[in-house]
Amino acid sequence: MKEPVLTSDNPLLSEPSTASKSGVVCAINCTVADDRSPSVCRPQSEAARRFIELSLAQNTRRAYASDFARFIAWGGQIPSSENIVADYLAEHSSSHSVATLARWLASIAKAHRSADLSDPTRGEIVKATLRGIRRELGAPSQQVKPLLKEDLFATLDCMSNNIKDVRDQALLLLGFAGALRRSELVNLNLADIEHVRLGIVITIPRSKTDQIGTGRKIGIPFGRTRWCPVKHLSNWLVCAQVESGRVFRPVDRHGHISGHHLSGEAVAMIVKQRVEAAGLDPSAYSGHSLRAGLATSAVIAGVNTLSIRRTTGHASDAMLARYVRVADLFTDNAAGAIL
Repeated sequence: MKEPVLTSDNPLLSEPSTASKSGVVCAINCTVADDRSPSVCRPQSEAARRFIELSLAQNTRRAYASDFARFIAWGGQIPSSENIVADYLAEHSSSHSVATLARWLASIAKAHRSADLSDPTRGEIVKATLRGIRRELGAPSQQVKPLLKEDLFATLDCMSNNIKDVRDQALLLLGFAGALRRSELVNLNLADIEHVRLGIVITIPRSKTDQIGTGRKIGIPFGRTRWCPVKHLSNWLVCAQVESGRVFRPVDRHGHISGHHLSGEAVAMIVKQRVEAAGLDPSAYSGHSLRAGLATSAVIAGVNTLSIRRTTGHASDAMLARYVRVADLFTDNAAGAIL
């Protein structure tokens, strides 16, 4: 194997703080490696470099950097050939999932495109290698279970009225009613909530699928049961004396409320702990179960997909289907109509 052209600490796929030190950036979403890379674009404007760095979300940049460093440490190089990339996939096929290998390919492709090089991952050798791995070793992706309405209510029934329970009731109900992602829950500010006659309107200024900050609004109506999300959110805000800033905050074992906001991991832990207390298997659930739970429960209740997508923000029924396919198995079921 030849010595790699780029090193694992190359700013091509590094985080913004590292990349900005290079002073050399590429016009295709990332910073470029260094002066040894061919076809380097060199914007001189500091503003241009900053905007190029901002074109990728920090989490995306971090993922690219990690995958790229792994490839270089293995012995990969930029530019790379189809054969080298195929060997890389084959060598890791028994230790990593097909989904992980596909993500690695995306990072290798990004590295080449950013340096204005031919992308080896588009070659038939690489595609055939991945198809062969998928045929022999591929397995269906494991999705977390949706927290359906009935299970959500059973989970809420297991809580009391201490301050942490009040917070978790509001968090679970709002996450479910708004089909919110973990990041959207933890980044929710009080200023993003507007009280209206029919409930509340939440403004999501930026999300996973809206990196440019177009924003969208979600209506959360008053509930018809005692588990009204608007009521329980108000209870939490009053009890926690939240007057500005982030809505959901850590609560320690003594009931003291932190001024910081929860992490996405904390949301997942809350979901797991609460469903376990209700007698459900915590390993089957995560923070994403709230979003999937609303979508699936709505389909079961007969809500049309357009209305569901207004809440979830999915652009198409095809994207929504990944959340509700379990429910669809029994909606307008052929056997159910005749047996």
